[in-house]
Amino acid sequence: MSRSATQAAAKGKTYPFTVDPGRAANMRSNRRTDTKPEMALRAALHGMGYRYRKDFRLDLPLRRVRPDIAFTSRKVAVFVDGCFWHACPDHGSKPKNNDWYWSPKLAKNVERDRAADDALTQAGWTVVRLWEHVPLADAVATVIAAVGAPKALRP
Repeated sequence: MSRSATQAAAKGKTYPFTVDPGRAANMRSNRRTDTKPEMALRAALHGMGYRYRKDFRLDLPLRRVRPDIAFTSRKVAVFVDGCFWHACPDHGSKPKNNDWYWSPKLAKNVERDRAADDALTQAGWTVVRLWEHVPLADAVATVIAAVGAPKALRP
């Protein structure tokens, strides 16, 4: 048992153990920010003249939210959701091991996403949610539709 797992067990926390060390390494390497789809979208938007904040913390009246991309002056929050972590109806997979851990965790992720959407909407923000599998051109078009023309190109 690893040191962190031993410490978690000592605190009375249940922790899912993997049968495959490679799988554990794969799950540990997942990032919260700067995922490939998010970085591709940011690069495309920046190249078109858009300026934004990345992983910008918004302290809203109902909750704290961190959109992947935030257009603060236009109040548009963009999230690029991973199919596994946010339970994509098309590509999200249900883990076979440690179902007792993963099913509630993924359900809580979706619940947290809906709560963040509600908090942002009530604060006057427009929320754009994109799945990681959406083609880059479609993702860019969706964001541009919500944000409008970049400041440099406005009349």
